[in-house]
Amino acid sequence: MKSNKDTLIYKALNAKRESKYVEFKESFDVDAAQDWCEIIKDIIALTNSGGGILIIGLKNNGTLSGFDCSKILSLDPVTLTDKIYKYTNISFQDFEIEEISKGRRKIAGIIIFESRIPIPFCKPGTYAIPDGKQKTAFGQGTLYFRHGAKSETCNSDDLKEVIERNLEFIKKSWLGNIRKVVNAPSESTVAVLPPNVVVTTSFAATPIRITNDEKAPTFKLEDPNTTHPYRGKEIIEGLQRKVKVKINSFHLRCIRQEYKIDETRPDFFYKPKFGTPQFSEMFLDWLIELYKSDNQVFEKIRDKNLKH
Repeated sequence: MKSNKDTLIYKALNAKRESKYVEFKESFDVDAAQDWCEIIKDIIALTNSGGGILIIGLKNNGTLSGFDCSKILSLDPVTLTDKIYKYTNISFQDFEIEEISKGRRKIAGIIIFESRIPIPFCKPGTYAIPDGKQKTAFGQGTLYFRHGAKSETCNSDDLKEVIERNLEFIKKSWLGNIRKVVNAPSESTVAVLPPNVVVTTSFAATPIRITNDEKAPTFKLEDPNTTHPYRGKEIIEGLQRKVKVKINSFHLRCIRQEYKIDETRPDFFYKPKFGTPQFSEMFLDWLIELYKSDNQVFEKIRDKNLKH
């Protein structure tokens, strides 16, 4: 995503019009096939375009529509995942449904994160319109991207952008690995493993030696749901419970950026292919020690990020 979640919400709430990364909906009837098809089209277009936000309860000019968003805010995320699966055959979970305040009104925001592999529709999104005819929001086999404020079928520029985003991701991954080698202690060695060995994300795993002995024990991948059981919300709750510090998701994202947690600390951070980031108990303990060393550190890192 081009911006972190809190910055994206702030920009969307102050926007006067829709954009490539911001979509407004005046209303959304959770019982209407038409509304589901249209909103799914926009969600898929946003994730294919690098992520963004869809806000329900705002008109096209960014003013309040007066729509009651309580049903959307109480919607089980699994329902949205199932609806998307119906048209894509993909269990898309890279989103968060958030209650957002504008003035004194509560509206709903759906934050959509980037899909590195574009998601096509495998089934047409058709629904009945008042005159008895059928309308198609999207066709089978189509790819949708954001073109300005519209969700439209892809063109060559969209595919070029996807390739560039993936190349940038690979470049950062390579640079992160190179940095590990450069920063490794002088007595360290670099080992090249054959492709049939699977690397665990846990630094506590038992070291192995490559051997041709077929009786040697198998190298087993640890379950990341066991090694990294916490979501960001639970990390924040753990901090508030253990050291009584008040932080939010923006603080956490700033800390991750400041210390390059996502790129350099697989013992702290794990990102599943479909789903939100997960964190380890080691990460929570590290944050606690960081706070104990300076009880203003989280605010300092947040303020530094805001200046940039």
